[in-house]
Amino acid sequence: MSQDSSERIVADLRAWIATVPPGTRVPSSRALCAQHAASPLTVQKAMRALTSAGLIESRPGVGTFVRMAREHPPADYSWQTSTLGALQRRLPLTSSTQRAAAPDAIILHSGYPDRELLPERQVRAAITRAARSEAAVTRSHAHGEPALQAWFAGEVAQHTPPGVQPPRARDVLILPGSQSGLSSIFRAVVGTGEPMLIESPTYWGAIVAAAQTGVQLVPVAVGPHGPDPAEIEEALQRTGAKAFYAQPTFANPTGGQWSGELRRTVLELMHTYNAFLIEDDWAHDLAIDADPSPLVAQDDAGHVIYLRSLTKSVSPALRVAALIARGPAYGRITADRGTETMYVSGLLQNAALDVVTQPSWRTHLRQMRQQLRHRRDQLAAVVHKHIPDAHLEQVPLGGLSLWLRLPDGTDPNELVRACEVRGVVIASGDEWFPAEPSGAYVRLNYCGPDPERFPEAAQIIAQALAGIRT
Repeated sequence: MSQDSSERIVADLRAWIATVPPGTRVPSSRALCAQHAASPLTVQKAMRALTSAGLIESRPGVGTFVRMAREHPPADYSWQTSTLGALQRRLPLTSSTQRAAAPDAIILHSGYPDRELLPERQVRAAITRAARSEAAVTRSHAHGEPALQAWFAGEVAQHTPPGVQPPRARDVLILPGSQSGLSSIFRAVVGTGEPMLIESPTYWGAIVAAAQTGVQLVPVAVGPHGPDPAEIEEALQRTGAKAFYAQPTFANPTGGQWSGELRRTVLELMHTYNAFLIEDDWAHDLAIDADPSPLVAQDDAGHVIYLRSLTKSVSPALRVAALIARGPAYGRITADRGTETMYVSGLLQNAALDVVTQPSWRTHLRQMRQQLRHRRDQLAAVVHKHIPDAHLEQVPLGGLSLWLRLPDGTDPNELVRACEVRGVVIASGDEWFPAEPSGAYVRLNYCGPDPERFPEAAQIIAQALAGIRT
């Protein structure tokens, strides 16, 4: 039996435990094997999971029983009130995309691709090779492994037009994931208390990073094809902001992509106002019907600070990303990173470099593109069929999710709760807005497990939506 089988046994026993009093004897392993047509190893795995969760306990020589409730006095954390002092700035809550889901739930909220979309065999082999190398026992370079720096620089150079100087390896800083890069950029380049333009809606992690670093956000509304350059210019003039955080390629959560004309216009504005464009190219490897075209490839004057992560295309276990910057900005950011993390694991860097330099990497990207297209189209089709009251503003050309507008007056958080009770986990759109939401939205990811359950999920969402609107 598979891992999925043990999870089903756990789910069934959890439901049964909720209906019986503490101390009830749990059916024997032999009985569970027969009931679930499972192997003894699968049943043992399920029993270990329930024991770890504190739901059952084994009494040697007697049997296994539903665990008795234990009374514990409530912990007293009141001492922390005076120690921590007043909360100076209220941070956004942890994203709903990070919450755990029941084993049998339909998962449409997570932002990480299912393992079947990843180059699992190549990743395992690369980690094994890295573990046998010197990288397993030595400290890596502070700015990153030179070969990996050169690879990221070369990726941008492929898009660099004639007459523009492509970035060099020494312009690249390797990061333990792009989220930490955002915090360093905001601290080192923008500064506490200073304004920064940001698309609205946008990546929730950028909003959190800004709150943590004390940056004052200036929202700029975006439509299906990006922001209005006139609004960007007006905001730059009005606030004096010297930075603009944006996702020009397959934005999260909308999936929008800037046109070539918009890219050129925004870059000209950055030049005119001596400002930085913080380009988050998170979905570079997640193209479906359009190819990525990083703005950093068109800029050699240091106006674009570029971020790209391999976490979603290689493996969530290899949190390796890169930042490209030029001039004094690079020095300020690297100084901040040096005091924050010192260096990134050389073992992880070597494993990531191994994967992306194998001939099979390009094959993997082509296959992932086909799989994402099929999943995106399948989810979009069942949304149109079963949730006609909702509006899909655009079918994204890349990325991992659909951005769905709900009927006016709908509370997306109430819908999230109603869906989760029915076994479907989705993400409220509210957390992607740096200010008040411009409408009621939810984000539905098509990268998770069990895409064959999309029709079932859409029907459940429709039922939940009807229920909260009556």
